[in-house]
Amino acid sequence: SLFGVRSAIRRARDSVLSRERTDKDLKDGIAFFYDRSSKLWEDVWGEHMHHGYYVPEDRTDHVQAQIDLIDEVLKWAGANDGPPPKKVVDVGCGIGGSSRHIVGKYEGSTAQGITLSPYQANRGNELAKEQGLTDRASFQVADALNMPFEDSTFDLVWSLESGEHMPDKSKFVHELMRVAAPGGRLIIVTWCHRDMELGEPCLTKKEDKLLAKINRAYYLPRWCSVDDYVKLLEKEGAVDIKREDWSYIIAPFWKAVIKSSLNLNSVVGLLKSGFSTIRGAYAMLLMLKGFNSGLIKFGLITCTKKAE
Repeated sequence: SLFGVRSAIRRARDSVLSRERTDKDLKDGIAFFYDRSSKLWEDVWGEHMHHGYYVPEDRTDHVQAQIDLIDEVLKWAGANDGPPPKKVVDVGCGIGGSSRHIVGKYEGSTAQGITLSPYQANRGNELAKEQGLTDRASFQVADALNMPFEDSTFDLVWSLESGEHMPDKSKFVHELMRVAAPGGRLIIVTWCHRDMELGEPCLTKKEDKLLAKINRAYYLPRWCSVDDYVKLLEKEGAVDIKREDWSYIIAPFWKAVIKSSLNLNSVVGLLKSGFSTIRGAYAMLLMLKGFNSGLIKFGLITCTKKAE
């Protein structure tokens, strides 16, 4: 139809110009992108849809590096100090790799994961069943900015590489704090842009242009800094806030992903997955450029909700 042609032309024009998407376009696009790309990722990389922990930096056991990232983040955040978490929420859970690993690590714990992608939620539940974890890990389609959970429910609120997808960071942080139990721990691991220097009002035009291209490929809104997250958490009354930059620890992962995408099976998988997945693969080079220039940071933030 004529409308369909116009719509396609508009999308192509917006893509070339790296225009920002509306919140609705972002939500629909994220679900579509991960519905299409998650199977390919799992076929090549397994159930963990996030960076790996590269210490030493030349390690080649990439799947174990992804598992180690979960363990090292938990250790860094102090989740292993004191009583283990009992109720976990995995915000932006992918196909549930983190949730299943965490309940396997902490005896008696349960996890609920949310994602915008129906494919990911279904696959997460399938894998939980295969691994005998149906009664301990479950996954559903839900919006992280309006979570279907009661206040003060979880003693561990876990968000691994999902914050970058949130168009309203203030609302995102508010929701994380809302569902956390008093004394509960929040862990946010997310891509951020660099902190601003003193007296620097904003990023450079060149930096903004690079991020805009990445945003189009990965259905991301505007970025923020780790410093911005800290300020939002302080505003929500969070205590014991701690932050760290692990960019150097995960940087080798992008090279490994780019290398893996060049083998025949991956190329065939990309072609089958469609344009949005192919564009996502190209954007890995842009991510690597951002990491190397110091623009893109892999930020870790943890804090606790004040005990009543």
